[in-house]
Amino acid sequence: MAERGRPRGFDRDVALRRAMEAFWELGYDGASMSDLTAAMGINSPSLYAAFGDKESLFRAAVELYGRTEGSHTAGALREQPTAYAAIEAMLRDNITHYTDPGLPNGCMVVLAGATYTTRNAAVREFLVQARRHTTADIRARLDRGVVDGDLAPGTDTASLAMLYSTVLYGLSIQARDGVGPDELSAAVDSALRTLDAVTR
Repeated sequence: MAERGRPRGFDRDVALRRAMEAFWELGYDGASMSDLTAAMGINSPSLYAAFGDKESLFRAAVELYGRTEGSHTAGALREQPTAYAAIEAMLRDNITHYTDPGLPNGCMVVLAGATYTTRNAAVREFLVQARRHTTADIRARLDRGVVDGDLAPGTDTASLAMLYSTVLYGLSIQARDGVGPDELSAAVDSALRTLDAVTR
């Protein structure tokens, strides 16, 4: 009978969560392997055995973020009954998330790869594609609003999707810079006036 492998001496889910928070706070380039192992409470051989290399760990951390702390956008677009309500909830829910004092400020997908070098081109492209996917999801929800009749026929959903994804990502950067929820909410109030004009 084959001998059982030696059990891991750590909780993989807890370690991944800690890695996610380190990448979120420090960025992909800023988080060294020593930063990651210290945050995760494991040594380098255990990290490599459980997650592969740094990029693989990062991709797993982003996937976890999307299922947990970063799920507010998808939830708002999926659950709200009208296009206007979906965009408003997406922006306001993310303000609450971006400024939560118990978490790193801003959005991991926006901020973790903000420093670009040729060494992290694959990571940068991975995050670019994730952000483009969000823009496409916003447009799909706006398109649905046109079909459902809560947005005017002929609404330029492509431009609106670009506008509201830009606002969403800008809120993240402003939150990282220390701008508070009241100021961010005022910016959202202004941004939503554009959607008011095509809401029926």
